[in-house]
Amino acid sequence: MTEEQTTITMEKDELLGAVSDFHSQGYRLAQICCTALGDTIEINYSFDKEYRFKNLRLSIRPDEEIQSISIIYWSAFTYENEMSELFGVKIRNIVVDYKGHFYRTAVATPFVAPEPDAGNATEKE
Repeated sequence: MTEEQTTITMEKDELLGAVSDFHSQGYRLAQICCTALGDTIEINYSFDKEYRFKNLRLSIRPDEEIQSISIIYWSAFTYENEMSELFGVKIRNIVVDYKGHFYRTAVATPFVAPEPDAGNATEKE
């Protein structure tokens, strides 16, 4: 049997208010997931209370900055450092910010597709 899950799509400026509401209602932070979708980055915040999940979803451009939720859910700092280093998400006020040293990777932001190189583009014949 699949449990019902609610997904609420929102703007980045609404995030802290919604997260604060979940915290005051007794929800726990279950996970934060990030994925690159072409020219946007989708971030899903999942919360659980009594085995019922509620998800907050926002989409941002790579040049946009979001506010850390670690001031409300301290443990979020691990997810946020991961999003910052692997996807290039700009997050301000992380309670424990590793400043690019959370992971050791061969390339910066490995989960973001590189921009096409206009100088090396070839035309199909």
